[in-house]
Amino acid sequence: MEYPLLNPLLETFAAVAACGSFTQAAKRLFLSPTAVMKQMDALEAQLELTLLERTPHGVRLTPAGETVARGAAFLGDCARRTLREARAAAGAQAGVFRVGTSLLNPARPFMELWYRLSGEFPDATLRLVPFEDDSRGIVSEIERLGEKFDFLVGVCDSKIWLDRCRMLPLGTFQKQIAVRRDHRFAGKERLSLPDLYGETLMMVKAGDSAVNDAIRSDLAANHPQIRIEDTPQFYDVSVFNRCAETGNLLLTLDCWKDVHPALVNVPVNWDYSIPYGLLYAPEPDAHAARFVRAAARLLEADRRGGETS
Repeated sequence: MEYPLLNPLLETFAAVAACGSFTQAAKRLFLSPTAVMKQMDALEAQLELTLLERTPHGVRLTPAGETVARGAAFLGDCARRTLREARAAAGAQAGVFRVGTSLLNPARPFMELWYRLSGEFPDATLRLVPFEDDSRGIVSEIERLGEKFDFLVGVCDSKIWLDRCRMLPLGTFQKQIAVRRDHRFAGKERLSLPDLYGETLMMVKAGDSAVNDAIRSDLAANHPQIRIEDTPQFYDVSVFNRCAETGNLLLTLDCWKDVHPALVNVPVNWDYSIPYGLLYAPEPDAHAARFVRAAARLLEADRRGGETS
């Protein structure tokens, strides 16, 4: 978790102390174990203290390390609270909703919601905050909800994401297949799973998305003729580039049909979809919480209207 008020080496040390392992801390921080070890060497050199005992079974805190670990945890809590309060105060004073936007998680769905609710917030304005869909850094961006921005509209059934934010469901997007424009599937209106036999399908590795895991289980049990290639845990442009470069198939969503100009989306005869929604901090400030409540009331009224029509 990145906080400008806190030395980043201390953040990494806090993760190592909590995990007891460079490898596990690296997974939590989305860094390589080598990068974590180098940061710890740098921190010990800066402090002129030995903080960690390296063992074949992991790392152990020295007495000095235990003291620094307690201080790092305290400073991390203070940094998080201070930034949240400062940015919330700035946002509330200016009447600004900060909305994150990126290639894979654009702000357009939020704008559609905003146009319907703006009458309830006559003094509020919007500020779009761009961020990168970097597979290694996206979790840090999600953790900054409430600090860097108030809201994202994201496609999400990720356990990792939902451990770090809350989501108001807005709808679903259909799972589709992306192919290169010169692929034999590019002109098809719809694919069946036997069409994919002998092909390589790129998709995120198992363990974080219930929908993706269900697709994997279905393919493994009933369609083993389809090869699966693991992608990074979260998509970024490099994943779409690899699809275009290799000619492999890519598990994608209908909302991402324009992400890469060399690729086209083709629907599949299945019922898999993934939810998208309004993402916000676990403890939103009063300004953001009021908007979430207004959005929830609007969606509930839409639902009831649909049931009676």
